[in-house]
Amino acid sequence: MSDEYVEGNFLGLPEPGDRVDVVVLPLPYELTTSYGQGTADGPAACLAASGQVELFDEHLGADLPAGSSIHTEQAWSGEGPTLRSQLDELGTHLAPWCSGDVFPLALGGEHGILPPFIWALQNHPLIDGDLGRLTVVQIDAHADLRSELDGEVYSHACAASRSLDLGIGRLLQVGVRAYSKEEAERIEDDDRITTFFAKQTQSQNTGADAWQRWLEVLSDLSGPVHLTIDIDGLDASLVPATGTPVPGGLAFWQAVETIETVFGAKNATVISADLNEIATNDHSPVTEFTAAMLAAKTMAGHLKARAEGRWSATCEERGKVRTGPACDYFSKTDSPSQP
Repeated sequence: MSDEYVEGNFLGLPEPGDRVDVVVLPLPYELTTSYGQGTADGPAACLAASGQVELFDEHLGADLPAGSSIHTEQAWSGEGPTLRSQLDELGTHLAPWCSGDVFPLALGGEHGILPPFIWALQNHPLIDGDLGRLTVVQIDAHADLRSELDGEVYSHACAASRSLDLGIGRLLQVGVRAYSKEEAERIEDDDRITTFFAKQTQSQNTGADAWQRWLEVLSDLSGPVHLTIDIDGLDASLVPATGTPVPGGLAFWQAVETIETVFGAKNATVISADLNEIATNDHSPVTEFTAAMLAAKTMAGHLKARAEGRWSATCEERGKVRTGPACDYFSKTDSPSQP
């Protein structure tokens, strides 16, 4: 916890000057939840809980922010009258922070924030309009590969499918244990998708071997990477308030090891990240505290990569007041094509 605590800022950290190294982007988006609700309140709850997170990270070997400037942006506020118009607003909101001079870390909100984040990344200098260069690493209980849910192609249950439609080159998933026959077939048939099911990695008999293979795949990553963490990928005991908690998920330290390994990949550059499906209840703060600790670990992973030369700014510093390209992709694309 910071000695100079600033309420509403991630980790309570003060923000001296206009310089930004890491931006925390609260995205209280919730329009397609299919079971439990409350993810619209998740980012604020995560920020509040983060004020109680210890600043020292043993992997980084320093207290956050470790000499860097962390900016907590004002929460996004959707005003569009339709789901697609709000997705466009999210893309427009995210795009100025995907220019390559800062590391953007978004807090959601439902997993529907992922496709507009991917859209915004297309102008990142390491992407340069070709999302085929991008690998998405996904921690999740659900595959999110449905073509639609309840008639909605932009449901949170379709976030990974829509990201593939946008043209990402590779999708690596871990923790998946709740999925449909359609999704199982997509995983089998689409060469861009590699899924490590929780049944494999959490097995008492063979889980250690499967987990080691997962870490090896991450260590061998190359090129730009986006990390998306749906916190229901962790076991439900750690995130009881998330929208669809599922038993049998990752242990907390497996999530930490995944984050550290992704950022430690020698030939990869993690250019952005999001944590999503954060929710709250009146009985326990464990969900938002778990999310805050994983967000802090993600930030520490980036700062370690920055210090060790696996991340460097690819454009001039732009400060806190930004503009970027306006998004109209989602309003124009009502029915994405399916492979």
